[in-house]
Amino acid sequence: MPLTATTAELKAKVLAEALPYIQRFHGKTIVIKYGGNAMIDEKLRRSFASDVVLLKLVGINPVIVHGGGPQIDDQLSKIGKKGEFIQGMRVTDAETMDVVEMVLGGQVNTDIVNLINQHGGRAVGLSGTDGPLIRARKMMMRGKDNPEELIDIGQVGEVESIDPEVVRLLTSQNFIPVIAPVGVGKEGESYNINADLVAGKLAEILKAEKLVVLTNIPGVLDKSGKLLTGLTAREIDALFADGTIHGGMLPKIASVLEAVKSGVNSCHIIDGRVEHALLLEVLTSEGVGTLIKRH
Repeated sequence: MPLTATTAELKAKVLAEALPYIQRFHGKTIVIKYGGNAMIDEKLRRSFASDVVLLKLVGINPVIVHGGGPQIDDQLSKIGKKGEFIQGMRVTDAETMDVVEMVLGGQVNTDIVNLINQHGGRAVGLSGTDGPLIRARKMMMRGKDNPEELIDIGQVGEVESIDPEVVRLLTSQNFIPVIAPVGVGKEGESYNINADLVAGKLAEILKAEKLVVLTNIPGVLDKSGKLLTGLTAREIDALFADGTIHGGMLPKIASVLEAVKSGVNSCHIIDGRVEHALLLEVLTSEGVGTLIKRH
């Protein structure tokens, strides 16, 4: 069907608008935390995969760190277990850890790699235990009301170090790394690590231009539900202090804040329920979420 003059003008304007962003980010690395509805809804899955492939084709280097919470919960329910969370972190006993490794390192990672490849990309799946890519140590949670209290949440880790060499090698050879957030400890034990924390730390180490986090909400909201954007690290600290940021958003925003403070130029918390949210955020002036900047 031929384009009308109005539609043709609009499409040309959109394509032209992308050019300065393509030029600015050519050769730069963007770390993307992939999770939420964008991983489950089939239309959103396809739009995400095509966005990633397009970014790679125009010379940007996407690196994906994925979650898999709903898929883990589904598998746990099949063996009669219910997921338990403390301050947004999954409590992980040995049995749950087996499920986490199977779901994240196997099922979810393979699905994402296959999806990107079906859309013309060259994706390669990695687990943090490969290499090992991600060295981890046991995380102890501090009590919400009593910071002196330490809570043992099982085989949950925090990132001790990341070896970026395999990721850099893959991106230099036009591959798209897809990373499952599982780490390995000093004794070879596996740790479940929050995907937001892994994405934030990886963005720091790779000196990424951007960290983009896909979520199931429009972005960071104030207490009245209004979207906030153009925030500085200092303003984010204030939102932590007054309780605006809470619950499952705590590790997400904490990882983004740390990345910004550690040198990542900008971080974006975007609404993964919007088709092509990734392209809108990277290649247009509007975006669909919250921008957090260093200064």
